[in-house]
Amino acid sequence: MKRLILAPVFMLTACASNTGIVPIGQDTYMVSRQAATGFSGSGSLKAEAFQEANAYCMGQGKSLQVVNAVEAQPPFVLGNYPKAEVQFTCLKADDKGMSRP
Repeated sequence: MKRLILAPVFMLTACASNTGIVPIGQDTYMVSRQAATGFSGSGSLKAEAFQEANAYCMGQGKSLQVVNAVEAQPPFVLGNYPKAEVQFTCLKADDKGMSRP
């Protein structure tokens, strides 16, 4: 009985998509998170993407500068699952780009 319950749960969680850090241009990167179903909220996905981007920049001794952040819009049906994408660059603390809005 336990196996019958765990199998569908595993199948749903196995479909979630996390890209990791992906270079998309010179010194510019993106990271995205997508839920496995439309039943979960998108709130934590964006936060997790920001956390991974920030950790990546901190690992380089730099600060996160967000270029763009987008989220999938409801309704979450027919493959349009909650998703968040963050495009960013990592800048040194004294970089003049850190003063950008």
